[in-house]
Amino acid sequence: MNQLTLNAPFTVTGKGLHSGLEITATFQPAKENTGYRFRRIDLEGAPEIPALAENIVDTTRGTVLGVNDVRVSTVEHALAALYAAGIDNCIIEVNAPEMPILDGSAIIYVEKIEEVGLKEQDADKDFYIIKQKQRIKDDETGSMITVYPDDNFSVQTMVEYNSPILPNQFASLDDLSDFKQEVASARTFVFVREIEQLLDNGLIKGGDLDNAIVIYDQTIEQDKINHLCDLMKVPHMHIDKLGYINPKPLKWDNEPARHKLMDVIGDLALIGRPLKGRVVAVRPGHTINSKFTKMLRKEVRHTEIQSPVYDPNQAPLIDVNGIRSLLPHRYPFLLIDKIIELDRKHCVAVKNVTVNEPFFQGHFPQEPVMPGVLQVEAMAQAAGVLVLNFLEEPEKYSTYFLKIDNVKFRQKVVPGNTLLLNVSLMTPIRRGCAVVKGYAFVGEKIVCEAEFMAQIIKNK
Repeated sequence: MNQLTLNAPFTVTGKGLHSGLEITATFQPAKENTGYRFRRIDLEGAPEIPALAENIVDTTRGTVLGVNDVRVSTVEHALAALYAAGIDNCIIEVNAPEMPILDGSAIIYVEKIEEVGLKEQDADKDFYIIKQKQRIKDDETGSMITVYPDDNFSVQTMVEYNSPILPNQFASLDDLSDFKQEVASARTFVFVREIEQLLDNGLIKGGDLDNAIVIYDQTIEQDKINHLCDLMKVPHMHIDKLGYINPKPLKWDNEPARHKLMDVIGDLALIGRPLKGRVVAVRPGHTINSKFTKMLRKEVRHTEIQSPVYDPNQAPLIDVNGIRSLLPHRYPFLLIDKIIELDRKHCVAVKNVTVNEPFFQGHFPQEPVMPGVLQVEAMAQAAGVLVLNFLEEPEKYSTYFLKIDNVKFRQKVVPGNTLLLNVSLMTPIRRGCAVVKGYAFVGEKIVCEAEFMAQIIKNK
């Protein structure tokens, strides 16, 4: 899958939930590997804030990003819409210290993205694949987020409040393609009993009944209600029963839980790479979301490249007989056993290293180690399959080394290891020359890497 950006810019305008300012935000297409970036065009020099977990500076009633003294808050709804659309690269220009709240959901962003469309880019989409269960828990609040290995991305949220109106709710999203129908319209929410404290803290100055679900779950004297209405600059209202006091009814009975799910997606976008895994969030909020995102982001930053996913029970795309039909190599120099991934740009091969390899007789008798040059040769053979597989008569061609660069050996390869060889084209094939980047893995660890150029030559 290739990276995506917007096909054209779009603009949204509206109030800031916390500042009350009238705000304009313009979403711009961005070049490959840009990621998401917020650009404060109201400040001198239009400083940018990369939308990454290490730049989270506050999580009070929303996610706040900052670099030095530059801030932008309430970013989660916009990021959730971009992430759900599969967009990898976008620059958001905003003229205020927060994003507009709009109607309290992400639906307007989603509709704008659909209007302008998406543009496919040349660079590969770089997924971060969850390979083992990971969890973070706050014992004080009971909040917990767990991610499990899965072939796709999905989210489940469970919310619980000490409230007769909003006790326990559950929401799930099994596929991002359902985001618009199932999640995007879910609005943010607030309890009436929280409003005065939020206003005292300088928050929700732009909040009203059109951009948030307001929950009345504790009886309050009418004088107090009138006072809150005055603080929020709305007409006085008489509330005679507990419940939701918005003029617009709930879109779903579990709309608050769906909104929490949206927040989880928006905060997970700060990992910096699309995720493959199943996320289960219990009592989520921006604080626990940010801790979880920072944990995964730390792994992403320290993972140069992930090892391929290898299931030995799965049938190979090309077995050893198919490899023999593509490559001229034979015993004792055929160094790959099967192909498990293959497309126009990359190939993953498997080499099962046994003690019966002939090179172990002399390298070394008392401590058998696979020679590094043969690890590079194995990567080159995987690259040979990559480039020859798509020729009409591959048996009439061979590949030959022209040069090898940036070779690194990081760990020994010994009998009993399974070597995963991941090779990908660095540039399109031109004039019969292929430039390839190769990594060799044992388990999750890189044992060897190299860049090499090979020439495709027709056999005599």
